[in-house]
Amino acid sequence: MLAYLIRRIVYTLPIMLGVALLCFALVHIAPGDPLVSVLPADASAELQAQMRELYGFNRPLPEQFLRWVWRALQGDLGQSIATSRPVTTEVMAAVVNTLRLAVVATLIGFVLGILFGFVAGYFRNSWVDRSCSMLSMLGVSVPHYWLGMVMVIVFSSQLMWLPATGAGPGGSGDWAWDWAHVQFMILPAITMSVIPMGIIARTVRALVAELLDQEFILGLKAKGLGHLGIFRHVLKNAAPTALAVMGLQLGYLLGGSILIETVFSWPGTGFLLNQAIFQRDLPLLQGSILVLAVFFVLLNLIIDVVQTLLDPRIAR
Repeated sequence: MLAYLIRRIVYTLPIMLGVALLCFALVHIAPGDPLVSVLPADASAELQAQMRELYGFNRPLPEQFLRWVWRALQGDLGQSIATSRPVTTEVMAAVVNTLRLAVVATLIGFVLGILFGFVAGYFRNSWVDRSCSMLSMLGVSVPHYWLGMVMVIVFSSQLMWLPATGAGPGGSGDWAWDWAHVQFMILPAITMSVIPMGIIARTVRALVAELLDQEFILGLKAKGLGHLGIFRHVLKNAAPTALAVMGLQLGYLLGGSILIETVFSWPGTGFLLNQAIFQRDLPLLQGSILVLAVFFVLLNLIIDVVQTLLDPRIAR
C-alpha cells in the first residue's frame, strides 16, 4: 500500500507541472492587452512601459513562467491588476465558497444518484427502472444554467420562497450555517446537483445490473441469503466505482461552476473567473485556474487512495 501511494504521488508531480504550463500558456495565447483595465486610454508609452515592468510583462515568457511557478510554490500568486489585492487572498476566499457549494451539491447528487441507480438496477426492465432512467437522462441533458434561470423565475420571482442571488443577507460575504445564509445556497446547490445525480444514477444502474448477473450473487441466492444481505454485497462491490464517479463530479463542479455561479451571483471561483476574463486580469485568471487544477489533481489522488483501501485488488 505504501509503495502504491508513493507511486501515485510521483505520478502526480509531472501532471501538476503540465497543468501549470497549460494554465500559463493558454492565458497568454488569448488576445488582448492585460493592462487595458488599469491604464487610461491616453496612457503614454512611458507609463505603459512602467506598468509592464511592474507586473513583469516585459520579460521573456519562459522567464515569466519560471518566476510565476517559483512564487506559486511559495504561496504567492501575484497581485490582481484590477483590484491591486493579492491573488492568493481573493482565490482562496472564492475557493472556500465554491467548495462549500460543490460539496453540498455533490452530496445531494450522490444520495439521489445512488438511490435511483440501485432502484433501477434492482428492478430492471420495469416501470420503476424506466422512470428512474428517464430522470437520470433528464439530469444529464438539461442545461444547468437554463435550469438555474427557471428556478430563479419560479421560486424567487413568482413564489418568492427563496432568494435569487448572493451568498448572504445584505450581500454579506461572511458565512454561517443558519437559515438566513443556507436559503441562499438551496437553489444553486440543487441546480448543480442535477448533472452529478444523472451521471451517478446511470453509472450505478449499469453497475448493479451487471453485478446481479455475476456468479457469486447467484451463489448467495442459492445459499438462501436474503435481499438485505445481497444488497450489502452489491453495495460493497459498487462502492469503489461510485466513489470514483463522485470524486470526478466534485472536481468538475469545482472548476465548471462558472455559469451557475454567474446566474446566482455566488461569490465563488466561477464568478471570480468570469470577472477575471472580462477584465483581462491575467494574474487573477492564472491563479484561479492553477488552484482549481491543483484541487482537481489532489482530489483524484485522494479518491485513488480511498478506492485502494476499499478494493485492495486495485493496488495489485
